[in-house]
Amino acid sequence: MKKPLYSFLFFSLLIVAASCKNQSKPEPVADTSGTMPQNPFITHMYTADPSARVWEDGWLYVYASHDMAPARGYDFMDKYHVFSTDDMIYWVDHGQILEAKDVPWGGVLPNGGTFMWVPDCAYKEGKYYFYFPHPSGPEWNNSWKIGIAVSDEPASGFVCLDHWLPGLPDDGEIDPCIFVDNDGQAYFYYGGGGTCYGARLKDSMIGIDGELQRMEGLEDFHEAAWVHKREGIYYLSYSDNHDENRNDGVAGDNRMRYAISDHPLGPWEHKGIYMEYTNSYTNHGSIVEYKGQWYAFYYNSALSEANGEFSDWLRSVCVDKLYYNEDGTIQLVEQTR
Repeated sequence: MKKPLYSFLFFSLLIVAASCKNQSKPEPVADTSGTMPQNPFITHMYTADPSARVWEDGWLYVYASHDMAPARGYDFMDKYHVFSTDDMIYWVDHGQILEAKDVPWGGVLPNGGTFMWVPDCAYKEGKYYFYFPHPSGPEWNNSWKIGIAVSDEPASGFVCLDHWLPGLPDDGEIDPCIFVDNDGQAYFYYGGGGTCYGARLKDSMIGIDGELQRMEGLEDFHEAAWVHKREGIYYLSYSDNHDENRNDGVAGDNRMRYAISDHPLGPWEHKGIYMEYTNSYTNHGSIVEYKGQWYAFYYNSALSEANGEFSDWLRSVCVDKLYYNEDGTIQLVEQTR
């Protein structure tokens, strides 16, 4: 009698486990059924500014801005979505987590435009902190602030605080990046218009701890700061000011550069370019390790081009493998389609 009972319990547990596994993985929006996703890997909407993070649940999450069709310019980017994967093949759209109307202190342009540019997300002690730039008044170019939304979940339930990140000067605060070191200390970076700044974050994650520092040693910095760490080396990657007309007549701009340091706040040593320009006028990137492989996330305008509505304001996120040389320098990323 015992053997059939054990067998029944065993197979019952298998059924429950299989059911739980199926329930834990929502319906994917991208099924490329290959060793790497197609690029762009999100094709049902326009997305840009991918900030990729790996959380304790073992999934990789991409926090992205949203270009609105028809193209009207960067001032009409109004929403943030979150996408996730556990195999770099199937991607789940968790939906919208924040938009301009959710920002209690936010401003709107006279033409109705709203700015929701490059975001990032950090995790600490059971909370997810979503950072984003947004104007606080109609004079958008000089009223940028860094907003914060907080949630208990990585892809839902974010509630915007009624104030922006304190401790920053009023000089155009865009492109936030959060780096949490091995000792748990969090660092905050931002920058646009040619200058990058960094500082320690308070334990609360909603305030600057100490003095804001200019990141020294960067060459041709434009914007899009991103910091990661590998084998004890800190890497600060960013977009440069490159601008030229290519042979095909399409304007190319930002290349992705990087610098290294033995400290999260520098000084930095510029090491070169790790990604050439795309067919979009701008580019922003993030670098992350997932299941033993490093990846470079970025965007191009290939989807809008394929849809017959090519625009620098209709962009789509992409990802390709990233490799390091033995001396720690980064090889040039091969952009795939």
